[in-house]
Amino acid sequence: MKNYEKIIEIEALLENITKHYAENNLLRMKILYFISEYQNLSVGMIIDKLGIKKSNFALMTKELEREGLVVSKQGEIDKRCRMLYLTEKGKNVLNSYLEEIGKYFSEEEHEVSKAIETLNIYLNKKI
Repeated sequence: MKNYEKIIEIEALLENITKHYAENNLLRMKILYFISEYQNLSVGMIIDKLGIKKSNFALMTKELEREGLVVSKQGEIDKRCRMLYLTEKGKNVLNSYLEEIGKYFSEEEHEVSKAIETLNIYLNKKI
């Protein structure tokens, strides 16, 4: 099996595992996570990291704003940029989801942790 085929398989397996714990859908949780982790990134950069269409991201973030999970603000340095932040409610929803996922992946094997860390570093360099 080629490396890119392994990556596709890993992504599919992880998505199947993690979507089980997402109340509504996995994309919502991914967006909340990336907004939380990358608060200094513009919306465009978050979209690039997620690898989704701008229109899908816009629809989802509008819904998240209506639900009170996310707030949108103008960038402080570059006024053309829009920045997204989690509200307390958004943080609670994300933390609940991450706790559920954490229970599933609770085993701390050094080899697994190292492999995940290496894959994360490699893929972030590619994006």
